[in-house]
Amino acid sequence: MKRFEKILIKLIIIQLVSLIIAQGLLLYTPISPYLTKMVDYEGVNKSEATQTIETFFHNK
Repeated sequence: MKRFEKILIKLIIIQLVSLIIAQGLLLYTPISPYLTKMVDYEGVNKSEATQTIETFFHNK
């Protein structure tokens, strides 16, 4: 049982370090737009002005 616990703790530590490195790459490097496609899904790259339609008439 001790051997299994040691292996499990090592795997947890490796997973935690990998998670921190991946988050660092995605958040703090200029290569993040090439690694993630979330910007395309949100539509942030497209800087087009949308046309708005006035639905309420404000007659005074």
